[in-house]
Amino acid sequence: MDKAKILAFAHLIILLMMFPSVLCAQKKEISEARANIKKGTNLENAENSMRTLLKDSANRYNEKIWLTLFDAVKKQYDQLNEKLYLKQQSDTAKFFTHTRHMFTVLESLDSVDAMPNKKGVIAPIYRRAHAAYLSQYRANLFGGGAYYLGKQNYQEAFKCFDTYIQCAVQPLFTDYFYSAKDTRLNEAAYWAVFCGYKLSNVTMMDKYAHMALRDKTREAYLLQYMAEGYQLKNDTANYRKTLEEGFQKYPEHQYYFPHLAIYYAHNGRDKDVLDISEKALRLNPNNASAWVAESRAYFNLGDYDNCVTASDKAIALMDDVPLVYLNAGMSYYKRALPIARKRIQKKEDKAEMTSLYRRALPYLEKYRKLSPDDSAIWARPLYDIYLNLNMGDEFEEMEKYVE
Repeated sequence: MDKAKILAFAHLIILLMMFPSVLCAQKKEISEARANIKKGTNLENAENSMRTLLKDSANRYNEKIWLTLFDAVKKQYDQLNEKLYLKQQSDTAKFFTHTRHMFTVLESLDSVDAMPNKKGVIAPIYRRAHAAYLSQYRANLFGGGAYYLGKQNYQEAFKCFDTYIQCAVQPLFTDYFYSAKDTRLNEAAYWAVFCGYKLSNVTMMDKYAHMALRDKTREAYLLQYMAEGYQLKNDTANYRKTLEEGFQKYPEHQYYFPHLAIYYAHNGRDKDVLDISEKALRLNPNNASAWVAESRAYFNLGDYDNCVTASDKAIALMDDVPLVYLNAGMSYYKRALPIARKRIQKKEDKAEMTSLYRRALPYLEKYRKLSPDDSAIWARPLYDIYLNLNMGDEFEEMEKYVE
């Protein structure tokens, strides 16, 4: 026998020698845990010792450890529940945490209990009794989610809603038909997506988005969360589609129009901006955001008359938006430029150019006031206007910006 085989054989002998002592230690831990559970003391230690044992893959199928772990969790739940019932000071967060742990422990045990026997037959022993027991407390999972939402603890809230929803697909609850009978599943899915949204966790949002969309009472907000999730993932195609769906279904919702208009504008789709703006304005002629969007779209398309009209409408509703002053001022300025560039100007040309510059001036000065740091944008137009309108002091002041 070569050296490697001898070492392997020796290692096996050592493991076999150690096995009885390991088994003995395990039995002792279980025995101590069960004694503590019976007395109602050191329950966290009992729980932790069983969880430590289960970390060893060799113990994964030991039903006794799972049952002991469940009893430790259940005993803690019972103690907290009793305090709440008696209106004594209690840890509400732990109450809901232990509620959830009862479900996760017995669901894990069910996967062990449902393993095929030597003949390949699946005949779980505990399923019916455990499902009946847990079904009494399932509503507490939803309540736990609501509790954590109120505390803005979205991580724990998601866990509660997730466990609540998972009951509908867990084999443990096969006989309860939650997916068909539970009218709160879609609501729970919505709140699970909401938690993911608040945590900027796209994976959480995606998990139940398809289910949450069945809840039409909250669809307007859900589509917003989904759109922002797609934006976080840089999934521009689905971001656009979701914005378009949201605007189509809920055109007056404050989220969809501005974000869709910005998307179209950034992608050079100014005609699409005008289409959705017109739809928004038919619903609400005082929609300032729609007038702002029209102002910029018309300017980009070179339709300066309509740009000024839209800008004035926007200013009448909301007079502190720099962009609309810029759009209107530059519309007049750009109309004056071809005249200013003529080598020979007729009297009528001169008069029209002067008129256009005068109209541009108040808009551009207002833009400068609202955006003083944007001299790269307002300096040259104002320089030309002051020069052509013989506004000496203003022209001299502007020279320092265009040198």
